[in-house]
Amino acid sequence: MGAPELVLVLRYRKAVTYGFHVLLGALGEHETTTGYEVEFGESVEETARHIREAGSTRVLVLWSFYSPDAAALAEELKQIRALADGPNVTHLAGGVHATAEPVQTLDAGWDMAAIGEGETTLTALVDAKGDPTGIPGLAYRDAAGEVKRTGKAKQRDLNEFPGFALKWDRFNALEITRGCIYACRFCQTPFMFSARFRHRSLENIRWHVDQMRARGLRDVRFITPTALSWGTQTEEPDLDAVEEMLASCKEGIGPDGRVFFGSFPSEIRPEHVSRQALRIVKKHCANNNIIVGAQSGSDRVLGAAKRGHDVEEVRRAARLAVEEGFRINVDMIFGMPGEGEADVQASLALARDLADIGARIHAHTFMPLPGTPWRDAPAGDVDPETISEVDRLSRRGALYGHWQKQRDHAVRLAAAAEAYPRPGRSRTLLPTIPKPTDEPGAGTRSPR
Repeated sequence: MGAPELVLVLRYRKAVTYGFHVLLGALGEHETTTGYEVEFGESVEETARHIREAGSTRVLVLWSFYSPDAAALAEELKQIRALADGPNVTHLAGGVHATAEPVQTLDAGWDMAAIGEGETTLTALVDAKGDPTGIPGLAYRDAAGEVKRTGKAKQRDLNEFPGFALKWDRFNALEITRGCIYACRFCQTPFMFSARFRHRSLENIRWHVDQMRARGLRDVRFITPTALSWGTQTEEPDLDAVEEMLASCKEGIGPDGRVFFGSFPSEIRPEHVSRQALRIVKKHCANNNIIVGAQSGSDRVLGAAKRGHDVEEVRRAARLAVEEGFRINVDMIFGMPGEGEADVQASLALARDLADIGARIHAHTFMPLPGTPWRDAPAGDVDPETISEVDRLSRRGALYGHWQKQRDHAVRLAAAAEAYPRPGRSRTLLPTIPKPTDEPGAGTRSPR
């Protein structure tokens, strides 16, 4: 084999391996006339070494990161450029942050930002030997410094690309659903992938499981924004379809294998929790815990966030899960936009009640994530009394999470949003939660 025409160097970090494996899966199945090599940079120094070793060959350095990591990765980029750089080297950032904030990403030092789903953009760039001209799904600056946007890449059927990188023997949890119809105001998923479900087919899922078993892998996990929504396009779960899929996966991975569903990274919406659903999971899966998204103990906050369920659904889901023998982990976000003292106390009361029946609280601090309707909200603010109560729950072993670190991330994200205001968007136009009144039920939103 001759010298490559293009070297792809991945800034390969543990937090983003899944996304890279999906991109490589698409590339591995793609027929191209371009001779290319792929290198994995697991540190700043290793990434720089791969760039140097490419010599004068065109190098495309691929980055993927979430919004809270953007500032730290921009510093890494500076370090790598100081160690290895040249006119043949292009740094391309992808993922939800680059999609939502392409200009901010370019200003932070990257040469190009990938907008939207990356499979077709990457394969087209490889075909073009790294030249971005005319390739959809990119933002970059031309010679005059003007930002050029080529639009979002075309969304494709999930069945068209493998969910992991067989050619490079890199595996991960299998993405079975992309996009989400619920479009919660704080979540980036529906606004990057669209507010609709795109499911991988049963036959395609089984093919992936068969590939895993053939290579000696024994644990099957899934990536999905709402696990029990697989197989449906509505808000109602299709439990027959879910059971058929789980049964096929269990059969495919074999008697020594295990299937995990409804645990990380595939949470369950509280209104979808039922005895039938829990018993299906128990019958076919190995996990004795599930993750449920509550987010707040205030119906008023849930309504403003467009969650589509109320607090009672959370309590009901937790009781059912415990009765059916599951350990339930409940996601909660503190410091949501417009949250008042009564809302905070309602959330703390819910957390205590759930802990008393054996649930664990996965605590988060609200972060104004780019690309979401609440991008322009102030950083989540957790008052000292709330911190003390959260700490008490943590000491009981009833609460966990990186909520304190997220407070710092939230401040940085809010500052970035202030520096890069959206055109025609004023912070005063942020959707706010109505102030509570003395009237019972005021400001609440019924589930769905």
